[in-house]
Amino acid sequence: MSAFDRDLRRDRGAAEALGLVVLAPFVIGLALVVVWLGRSVNVDAQLRTAAEAAAQAGALERNDADAERAAQRVVDAMLVDSQECSAAEAVLPPVGTPGIGIGAGLIEVTVVCTVDRGALPARADERTATAWATVDRFRAEGGP
Repeated sequence: MSAFDRDLRRDRGAAEALGLVVLAPFVIGLALVVVWLGRSVNVDAQLRTAAEAAAQAGALERNDADAERAAQRVVDAMLVDSQECSAAEAVLPPVGTPGIGIGAGLIEVTVVCTVDRGALPARADERTATAWATVDRFRAEGGP
């Protein structure tokens, strides 16, 4: 085996190591993006689920004030991880909004929370999810 062949074999190993050094940051960055996107999708799903459950809980009440309290209780019980969703709040439209409310037969609940993104440049992001539920007209205050 000539000296040239030995040098070529040694250089091939250095090229593989250089390729690994170049690709490693890319692979780590890609993994971080996948984790961040997965967390974002998870927060959106939790918000949507909490809004739907809060709307259903509100629809079981007999007046708008009780509906709002029931919706907030459900949101507080469902969104307990403060790292994913902090300061969660159930917001119902003002009483008297046309077509919405216990008397109108439709409850609308919007859940608002602040999502902390950790070490990313835009540290906090406000997310919302809205859901509706129909009210049984026999349960509503002033119903038939």
